[in-house]
Amino acid sequence: MKMPAMEAAVKILEDEGVEVIFGIPGAGILPFYKALANSKRIKHYTVRHEEGGVHAADGYARASGKVGVCVGTSGPAGTNMVTGLYAAKVDAVPIVAITGQNVRAQLGKDAFQATEIAEIVKPITKKSWCVMEPSHIPMIFREAFRIAREGRPGPVLIDLPLDVQRTEIEYDPEGDRSLEVFKPRPSWRQIRKAVDMILAAERPVFLLGGGVIIADATREFIELAEFLQVPIVTSLMGKGGVPADHPLYAGQVGVICNTPLGNKVFLESDLVFAVGCRFSDRHTGDLEVYRRGRKFIHVDIEPTQIGRIFSPDLRIVGDAKITLQMMLEEVKRRAEEVSPNPGHSILLSIVQQRKSSQWVKSIPELRVKMARKMDYEQIPIKPQRVMKEINEFFPKDTIFVTTIGLNQIWSSQMQEIFYPRHYLVPGGAGPLGWDLPAAIGAKIARPDKLVVAVTGDYGFGFCCEEFAVACQYNIPFIIIIINNGYLSLIRQQEKYLYNFEFAVDIWYDGQMADFVKFAEAFGAAGRRVTRIEEIKETFKWAVEYSETNRRPAVVDIIVDRYADASMGTALDKVIERE
Repeated sequence: MKMPAMEAAVKILEDEGVEVIFGIPGAGILPFYKALANSKRIKHYTVRHEEGGVHAADGYARASGKVGVCVGTSGPAGTNMVTGLYAAKVDAVPIVAITGQNVRAQLGKDAFQATEIAEIVKPITKKSWCVMEPSHIPMIFREAFRIAREGRPGPVLIDLPLDVQRTEIEYDPEGDRSLEVFKPRPSWRQIRKAVDMILAAERPVFLLGGGVIIADATREFIELAEFLQVPIVTSLMGKGGVPADHPLYAGQVGVICNTPLGNKVFLESDLVFAVGCRFSDRHTGDLEVYRRGRKFIHVDIEPTQIGRIFSPDLRIVGDAKITLQMMLEEVKRRAEEVSPNPGHSILLSIVQQRKSSQWVKSIPELRVKMARKMDYEQIPIKPQRVMKEINEFFPKDTIFVTTIGLNQIWSSQMQEIFYPRHYLVPGGAGPLGWDLPAAIGAKIARPDKLVVAVTGDYGFGFCCEEFAVACQYNIPFIIIIINNGYLSLIRQQEKYLYNFEFAVDIWYDGQMADFVKFAEAFGAAGRRVTRIEEIKETFKWAVEYSETNRRPAVVDIIVDRYADASMGTALDKVIERE
């Protein structure tokens, strides 16, 4: 049947399960918006900047596990999306971005807002199209969702010339459906070898990466670790994949976002079973130290991720959930095999030895003993004390959102997270400003959850215009600003790496930005905190205010300007700082 091309596109979006779109209408995308206006199933949120729109779609996707969708017009709208698409690509977040474009006849002629956005974003998306043939729209939209979801998820972009949007095409919704997503399975030979290596190791450790959370495989991961009695550590992107109080959880591994026990257990291991981990530089640090004395089994859904940083001893290409289910099947089968001692399998004998060993038994005690100091009493407030107050006040099922800066490092090192998809952070790109729009997306995705953004005073200014979106659409969440008047991560590096300080102080004439007045200007509210005893009562106020008024609440906490975060260049050279 004949129908407007953009009506067909919107029908496909609906059929793919899209319920939310973040975007900004413009002249180059209005035919799409005309069709979208008639949708009864998709709600549109008008953002204030296209970068914020991608970050909101990103937060929505991370919190929900669904595909995030964002839309912009031609020219600068697409180029404004670049940072958001890059962040999503590095962290494997499925996003479909749609942009308008000048008419086909004007392409290549420097016409108004006729930039080749599909070419620009090729390195930072899984796939991009400039649709030159209207009849290809259904095929491209279906393929876009398949590619965004399949394998290692990621962003795609569809660029729609204005004359293509205005056409009619033949399209029958009844004869169309979502494309199947392929999930690779490892061989049983690989599974058996992995189990053999884990059982043969004296001190194996399981490394939970972000890919386990993406695959919704945390339950299987934990069950396998429990069955074999193997300690668990996480990467930054895996934070929350195992409850912070689980008896096998040793903590995070890294040279930046780490815990002392996490690094200790990792360095004492002789085999690492790593699932969905990309071995980034802020995780590994010095590779010689990271690899020394241990074997690696690397499981990943994307073949090109395995061996990119170093060659593991065993490569397994497979969907994390399927692979872990097969591992569980294999170990349970072996548990039933009888050894020369009647009634005892070889596997269960090994597991029992591990369970009673100090390597496993001491984890809960050491986790408390080795935790970084947070109970500071001095004024100005130590940022570490803020993290203590956050841990004690907010419920376990709170969704936290944060991004780059010392605020993120303190948060990742000290905050306790208990559930997957409850700690959202752009670990690969780390764009300032990501957290505010991402928190909006997360709250829209999970309206039943309390959402809290932990940000810095400088980073807050990057996408602060999106605060208006939360106020306009009655999206309640809490923003905690760790306010030290500095580009503090850069100040710390200047101090310790180069012995100077320049261009990092952002307070002026003894003044600072008034984030309370900022919140009020948009129709919300905020409070400034300068004393420890005010923190919890202000958190309580923020929760009550945001839930009652359906607005975001700002908590501006003035902290010690010169507090530093612990970090280093190698896992055995992390310098503890206060």
